Amino acid sequence: MKPNGPKVVALGGGHGLYASLSALRRVTDRLTAIVTVADDGGSSGRLRRELGVLPPGDLRMALAALCGDDEWGQTWRDVVQHRFRKEGDLQGHAVGNLLIVALWELLGAADADAPGGSTVAGLDWVGRLLGAHGRVLPMAAVPLDIVAEVRGADPSRPDEITHVRGQVACAKTPGTVLGVSLVPADPPACPEAIAAVEDADWIVFGPGSWFTSVLPHLKVPALARALVSSRARRAVALNLAPQPGETDDFSPQTHLEVLRAHAPDLSVDVVIADSGVVDDPVALDKAVKEIGGRLVLAEVAADDGSPRHEPARLAQAFVQIFTD
Repeated sequence: MKPNGPKVVALGGGHGLYASLSALRRVTDRLTAIVTVADDGGSSGRLRRELGVLPPGDLRMALAALCGDDEWGQTWRDVVQHRFRKEGDLQGHAVGNLLIVALWELLGAADADAPGGSTVAGLDWVGRLLGAHGRVLPMAAVPLDIVAEVRGADPSRPDEITHVRGQVACAKTPGTVLGVSLVPADPPACPEAIAAVEDADWIVFGPGSWFTSVLPHLKVPALARALVSSRARRAVALNLAPQPGETDDFSPQTHLEVLRAHAPDLSVDVVIADSGVVDDPVALDKAVKEIGGRLVLAEVAADDGSPRHEPARLAQAFVQIFTD
């Protein structure tokens, strides 16, 4: 299907978006990733605090996922993903993070009146260097903080509801996450991201960290409106297992119930789930129908037993739903 395939927009961040992009680039060349910009940990967090830039880590991972399978693509994928290990100021920084921020500084200095434009231009330049099979865009033009509403964050008060701020803190909270919001609450969406959603044939949500990578897109008001009103069909790729600390004890259908709670006006056409991890396909099928979709069960997991999607298998599942 790849030549002149459908126009696909994939939403998410981190390892989940890396998995979907690794599959989708095998299916279509007309691919756009829209990435969360709320990371506040590790190399991204340091650069965000020190330089006031968007956290580049999830953007870097998306670009790496779009690298080709030839020598050029694989070499540059390894370069941008490489982290400095020796002690010193660079320890823990990913080469790709520094490359992206360097381009932002250079382009921003040349075009001080359009900093948002320089952000997208910098990502496009990195994509050209890597030979990326698609485009990577931030979901918002400013760095964001995720705020989670959590029940039982203090184990001694299991029924108390509190608010936890920051992506890392939300992902590691010992309580039950009930929902998320953003600070600022009405951030400026990336105009190119809105345009991509409006022009898409398919929009893909997940897999990935549900509360910190997937749902935040629906909390950027302008982007959420575009996702709801777009003429595109919508697919959800479910995770293979709950994420410790964020979605403990979540069933596949619970993920869909939370998605519906955060975006009640969003309809979904197809939900992809791995046939080997769904314990109650009847309950999942019911949850899928409640959001307007149909369930596709397929073998999309890797053979090593890890909760990791196999790109070739996930790609085949996408081919199936795109051609139905």
